[in-house]
Amino acid sequence: MIQSIYVNLPVEDLARSRSFWTKLGFSFNETFSDDKALCLMLNEGSICAMLLKREFFSTFTNRAVADHHTTQVLLAIGVDSRQKVDDMVSAALENGATRYREAADHGWMYYDCIADPDGHQWEIMYSDPNQLPT
Repeated sequence: MIQSIYVNLPVEDLARSRSFWTKLGFSFNETFSDDKALCLMLNEGSICAMLLKREFFSTFTNRAVADHHTTQVLLAIGVDSRQKVDDMVSAALENGATRYREAADHGWMYYDCIADPDGHQWEIMYSDPNQLPT
């Protein structure tokens, strides 16, 4: 059974990343943060995004590192309400994110899509399994 997940993402500017995610209401695990990396806490104790300076990130792979003009992964994070989706996306857009796709409402699932300042694509979503069509 998986106890935790660490998603590793290359970033250009750690200070910009820290400021962006702090303004969205997230915190960092300072034990795993330094001048080469930030440990962004997505769900305290179980889900983290390691934001690694691009040069440092490249030491963990023998492949070319995707830049902000390509898509390597789509990251979806679930929140507890439609309003939280809208609030988080609004805060992200006000703090340097861009929208790469319009919001989608499927009745039982609602999500909106942003790219953070480093171009990583995030889907902020809310779903209500009780509303799934039968």
